Amino acid sequence: MQLLSRVMFGIAALVLMLIALGLIVFGCWRLVMAFMLPELSLEEAMLGAVGYAIISIAVFDVAKFLVEEEVLNGRERRIASEARRSLTKFISTIAIAVFLEALVTVFRVSGKDVSELIYPTLLLVAGTLLILGLGMYQRLSATVERQVDARDRSEERSHHI
Repeated sequence: MQLLSRVMFGIAALVLMLIALGLIVFGCWRLVMAFMLPELSLEEAMLGAVGYAIISIAVFDVAKFLVEEEVLNGRERRIASEARRSLTKFISTIAIAVFLEALVTVFRVSGKDVSELIYPTLLLVAGTLLILGLGMYQRLSATVERQVDARDRSEERSHHI
């Protein structure tokens, strides 16, 4: 069953990587078309290409996370600090993607209609909440790790006496 699980996660990661590549190619294609066709907005194509690149990085990072955590390791984390570091890295990448997408969207809509700024504002709020939640998780898990380590050391000392 573990082999099947690894294969399925591997296939899912491969599909996500191909989708990430497709997003970058599509963004670049739209940019090239905007240079070639004067009726297309170069500004929109450039902002769109940045948006697609940002999304593709986030999708690729999810795929990389699946490969590293589920395909290659294929085991549960035994050390809490490993899981915390891995999750921190993953959430940080997603938060950066959210912030960059909000920034691109601010540039895209700021010159048009101010009422459309609600979406990028909500993205900024979501990214901020994501970072705050990650900070709380870091703080709480580090505290628990210290308590568990202290208990393990005291148990180890009592076994040696």
